Amino acid sequence: MTVNVIGAGLAGCESSWIIAQNGIKVKLFEMKPEKFTPAHKYAGFAELVCSNSLKASRIESASGLLKYEMEMLGSLTVPCAKENSVSAGGALAVDREKFSDSVTAKIKNNPFIEVISGEVTEIPEGITIIATGPLTSGAMADKIKSLCGDGLSFYDAVAPVVTAESIDMEKVFYASRYDRGDADYINCPMTKEEYMAFYEAITTAETVQLKDFETHPFSVYEGCMPVEVLASRGVDTMRFGCMKPVGITDPRTNKRPYAVVQLRKENRAGTLFNLVGFQTNLKFGEQKRVFSMITGLENADFMRYGVMHRNTFINSPEYLNSDFSMKSNPDIYFAGQITGVEGYMESAMSGLLAGIAVARKIKNLPPLRLPADTMTGALSAYVSDPYNNGKFQPMGANMGILPGIPVRIKDKKQKYGVYAERAINSLKSELERINYENNC
Repeated sequence: MTVNVIGAGLAGCESSWIIAQNGIKVKLFEMKPEKFTPAHKYAGFAELVCSNSLKASRIESASGLLKYEMEMLGSLTVPCAKENSVSAGGALAVDREKFSDSVTAKIKNNPFIEVISGEVTEIPEGITIIATGPLTSGAMADKIKSLCGDGLSFYDAVAPVVTAESIDMEKVFYASRYDRGDADYINCPMTKEEYMAFYEAITTAETVQLKDFETHPFSVYEGCMPVEVLASRGVDTMRFGCMKPVGITDPRTNKRPYAVVQLRKENRAGTLFNLVGFQTNLKFGEQKRVFSMITGLENADFMRYGVMHRNTFINSPEYLNSDFSMKSNPDIYFAGQITGVEGYMESAMSGLLAGIAVARKIKNLPPLRLPADTMTGALSAYVSDPYNNGKFQPMGANMGILPGIPVRIKDKKQKYGVYAERAINSLKSELERINYENNC
């Protein structure tokens, strides 16, 4: 039995490594160095194309907890990152080339992994993990589209997400427009003075400089216009768009607000809410500054900032199971950012989990059932939850996707420490239950 893995990025390397560690042969296909995407420059595997930071190391952070869990599961990239780290305060940052070289060497020196160079234009027969990344080449993207149809997207247009518990509920109210259906939206009312201050702030805020290959989608998709571009077209454009107050009455005044920002549930549990219509290309610091001016969000915790960039990903809740296998074809798995996980380590995690699933399937072992209160479990559940079908957008590791705890803890570091301890204990119990160390 040989498993095919397409793509030697973070996800593909994790998949290949964990499968090979189980004594199963892997064919790892990578189009570099014969062909590069517009973002890739280095010939080595697991190339970091943007920041060299893998985010926070501390265990009571979402990123730190994710990396800790990945090490428990047998990750390749986390140890390589630690071996090639550079000083970055509380973050795990790496020397890009040394990190890539380290991962590449381990993959190429593994006797169970055969590296095949060149672009893949057809999906191979047999068990295959597709880990082609957010800049999947045209030929492979066409093949993926043949599997997913309209469920394949070519860019992110993502609004910011805040935690429910950080919203000042004394300043906002639940209602739906014209009172149609259930009152599912949280409404943040603004006076004329508040709106004008917000308008001034958003039209003068700094935006992210897009790369040449990322600019095209935004000139095409008028319906996903960045909110700052909408605002730049006139002082009242937001009041006729994402901040329109029509059909909404503030129950405390029995009047229609001058402007309204609506928040919609981001996940089934209702622990996260997104700012409806606020897809944006503002810098993250500017998003925090400007969007905190919205009534009720003055002290909001942003679990995900808005982004607008090219990013090929599938509508995973429709097509994938929680082990990253396709619902329609259990021999095809997806891994990496193409699944809708956002971030370096999140991508690596999905590859690790897909690899574990494949290895256990081939060895006729029971599947790994990740607890919902682990970061790995929560992320894999998010990308496969049917609740998100039709409104799915990429998500990175954050504490907001974990189930809450019965006792309210005001100190954030202490609260997240409790989350982390619970997650680690849950994962340990699951690994012991299936005797993971001995059988996989």
